[in-house]
This record gives sequence, C-alpha cells and structure tokens, in this order.
Amino acid sequence: GGAQSFPSGAARAEQRASTQLTVLSSNGYQAVMEDLAPRFEKASHQKLAVTYDLASTLRQHIEDGQPFDLAILTPAAIDDLIKSGKVAAGSRTPLARAGLGLAVRAGARKPNIATNESFTRALQDAKSIAYVKEGASGVAFAALVKRLGMTDALQPKTRLTATRDEVGDALRNGNAELGVLPISEILPLAGVELAGAFPSDLQTYIVMVAGVSAKTSQAGAVRELIDFLTAPAALPVITARGMERMSGTSAPR
Repeated sequence: GGAQSFPSGAARAEQRASTQLTVLSSNGYQAVMEDLAPRFEKASHQKLAVTYDLASTLRQHIEDGQPFDLAILTPAAIDDLIKSGKVAAGSRTPLARAGLGLAVRAGARKPNIATNESFTRALQDAKSIAYVKEGASGVAFAALVKRLGMTDALQPKTRLTATRDEVGDALRNGNAELGVLPISEILPLAGVELAGAFPSDLQTYIVMVAGVSAKTSQAGAVRELIDFLTAPAALPVITARGMERMSGTSAPR
C-alpha cells in the first residue's frame, strides 16, 4: 500500500477551517476588514470571527478577560493591553490610519472646508454638529475644538452620540447638520456624504494597530493574517475605504 501517514493538504485545510480566528476590531477599520476578511478566508482556508465596536469598549472587554486572537485598536488601547499582559509585546503592528472628515446628509449643501479659516467658519455657521463622545474621533475633535478656542461657542449645538450609526441617523433625520467621524467610517454610511477631510494643519489621524493575544493558540495563523493585512495587495482596498498606510513606519514587528 504505501499509505501516507502525514495529513494531506486537504486534511490540513479542513483542520484549519474547523478552528477560527477571533478578531476584535475597532469601527475605524471595519470597512477595510469587511473587504479583506473574505479574501483572507479564501486564500488561507482559515475562518475569521470578527466583532466590531469602539476601540475603548473592546479594550475594556479584553481587560475583563474576553478571549481573542487578534485585536485591531488604537495605539493607546494596544499599549495598555501590552502593559497588562493581554497582548504580546512584540506583536504591535501599525495597519492604517484614517483622517477625520465632516459628513452631511446626502444631497445637502457641502461647506467649503479647504482652509483653516473656512473650516472654522463652517463649524461656527453649522446649526448642529454630531460626533461620538467616546470614539477616538470624538475625543480628537473635542481636543481640536478646545485648541481652536471654540469649545464654549460649539457647546450648545453639539450632539453627542454613542455610535457612528447614531451620527448617521442624526444627519439623515436633520437633528445634526454636520457629523465628525474618521473618513473610513463616513464612506460606508447610507444616506450620508463626505463633505471633505479636515484641512491638513488641523487634521488628526485615527491610527489602527494590530496586537496579538498573549494567549492565542494560533500564533502562526494570526501572523499570516497580519501579513495579509499589511501586504502591498491590501493597499488598494485600504485607499478605497478612506484610509492610508503610514509612510515610513519603523514599528517593531
């Protein structure tokens, strides 16, 4: 007979398909991940189970012991998880970043925000502005408004939301004239359009960083996923979804 005792390629693929990688991803990376995940599954015969939420919420879940293989969060969240031993220290890998943008209801007039002056004027003229209070973009926007000395002026017309979908709802139903979100979260929202990116001097980037669970039993497969997300082939997807690669990142791999 010459029966083969090693698992065949098909058996190995089957074995991989029966286990899945658990990915906890920030909403900021969702549009990219939803595009790349099926491609990775097809290429690697590895199933992914992806959960999307605010980076701060996912960080808390991980601190509370939620099992995962890969986390895609903000740098601060990943660094906290490395400190607490939940994420393997050498695994921190920058994936992409998204600049902040202003969103309007589809078909509504788009303010000109090309310069610092016109951007500031657009905020002053807006009847109402919605953003996610606990989101990385909301925290960054509040800091920018403070830097511009506009906190008191904007306070009465600010609509704080819990999620980016609530920002979308507020724009669609007229409760907010402008919405602030990462561009990567504006583009997929139905009935909402990107008015424009923040001017470069005032731009803040929401960076997405991958970190591998210190407890993963599938380190090889997780590494493969990170390589897939950072491969040159992923770049067109990242760009199409309103994100960009960080140029010249010499982050530890």
